Amino acid sequence: MIRIIALIILLIPGFLAGYGIKLMRDMTFGVLQPPIPSLMVQFIIGLVLFIGGLGFVAGFILHRDRKRNKVQARFKK
Repeated sequence: MIRIIALIILLIPGFLAGYGIKLMRDMTFGVLQPPIPSLMVQFIIGLVLFIGGLGFVAGFILHRDRKRNKVQARFKK
């Protein structure tokens, strides 16, 4: 059960990062999503979602690998 919860915790930021990529792609093609007022704001929101989701997943993987001693010496605390 704990593994399923961990998977769900990882999927949510993954979906947010994917939605961020979609927002940035839509801005590139000039497609404005309804609740967002301008294309530049849409791109910034997409960029924040993408970086936040990617950072969360990367931090989770780094934390897990540190616990298992599978990182290089420069990444150890």
